[in-house]
Formats: sequence, structure tokens, C-alpha cells
Amino acid sequence: MKIASFNANGIRARLPVILKWLKQESVDILCVQETKVQDHDFPLQPFVDEGYYCNFKGQKSYNGVAVISKQEPREVSTGFGDDDAQEKPRLIRVNIDGIEIVNTYVPQGRAPDSDQFKYKITWFERLRKYFETNYTADMPIIWTGDFNVALDPIDVYDPKELLGSIGYHPEEHIALKNVMEWGFIDIYRRHKPAEKAFTFWDYRIPNAVKRGLGWRIDHIWATRSLAEISKAAWIDQQPRLWQRPSDHTFIVAEFENLGS
Repeated sequence: MKIASFNANGIRARLPVILKWLKQESVDILCVQETKVQDHDFPLQPFVDEGYYCNFKGQKSYNGVAVISKQEPREVSTGFGDDDAQEKPRLIRVNIDGIEIVNTYVPQGRAPDSDQFKYKITWFERLRKYFETNYTADMPIIWTGDFNVALDPIDVYDPKELLGSIGYHPEEHIALKNVMEWGFIDIYRRHKPAEKAFTFWDYRIPNAVKRGLGWRIDHIWATRSLAEISKAAWIDQQPRLWQRPSDHTFIVAEFENLGS
């Protein structure tokens, strides 16, 4: 099974990029974040024409998550499983072939001294509780998406200068590690422990990709039973250089003996 994650920054604007990449890589599952589209406006038919199923939850102009898969999921749910409808466009969970896949668009947080930052930290706490309530760490689970946190110095282009800024803040590191310690392994780091590669480059920085001024804030993590049968992980930088790109690119992980 080959699974990928991609923050589209508007799925309708990025549709040509996604369709081109899917034809090139033919992944089994693509988890998308920041679709920025209401459900009735989701561009469903182009994916159906390519043989994919689509499950999604969105809203106008902000947030939005989707799972695009070759196989129809057995189960689909959105949000934290409570009555908080506000969070449904940030978390979608599907079960495919007995594998639980949780795709999240974690709040960005704006600035460390803002209410939005506190909301982000609380969001991670709620996510930890979500995993504790619904699963056990010995179950086959993939957690993926835009986590909006670069966890280690190797995950940002200038760790000394950026430390304390949004996305690379000690409080965020503690919050994210708390979820990780529930039972997740970073699949990219399992296969490439020393490689400095990024998934996000700010539009506002001229030639950021070519200058290597990026962040690895998009992740694919899995519980141990799946991590042990993962056979590869990589970041495809090229789509960030295509016409009308997202400010993110695709991260991919491959697992043995799962699906096609």
C-alpha cells in the first residue's frame, strides 16, 4: 500500500497538480488537507473518472480534509466524535482493509502569544484523547496530514533562528510529542533519519525551494505494527515547482502486504 499526504491550499486551484501527480505515482490513498471548499462544490467527478473514491468534509474558504482512495472505505467519520461540528473539517477518519487512517489539518496557531496558539495546543490534547478513547496502540493506525509543527532541528532550514516561532515552538513540540508517545512512529524518519528535506516553503520567500528555505510540517506516522512493515518513505519536491503549486508538496510512505 502506498499512502500520501498533501496540503492542497485549495483543492480546486490545485486540481491539475493533484491529477497529474496521481497519474504519475498511482498511490492507493491520498490524504488532502486545506481543501477550502464546501462539500457540494468538491471537485468529485475528475477523481471518479480516474477510478478513485472520495470522502471529504469541508467549508468555504478555510480548512477542509479529504481522503481519495482506490478502495472504498468500510467506515468514514469526521471530527473528534463529539458534537463539536467546528472540528469536522479538520479531521477525517476512514477504515480501509482494516487499517484506520486519520487525516488531520492541525490549526496553524498564528502567533505564540495569541488565543489561536492556545487553541492549537488544546487541539493536540483533544487529539490525544481521541486516540485514547477510540483505539489502542497495538491497532494498525496511520495518522497523517499537515501537523503544522516541525518537530526536530533537521525539519527546519534554520533551527536556531526559527526556534520559538509558530510551527517550531517548544510548547508545540511538547504537545505533538505527547500525541506521538501514545504510540506513533514517524515513518519518514524511520527510513531517513538524517535527511534534511521539507514539505512546505512559504510563498513569501523568493525562490524558497531552490534556496532550501523550507519546513517539514506534513507527516505520515503509524503505530508500531504498521511501522515495522513500512518499506519506504519520501518527499516529492517537484510538484512545488510546477505551475500554480500549493505552498506544500507530497509526502509518501509505502507499506508491505497491505492493499494493492
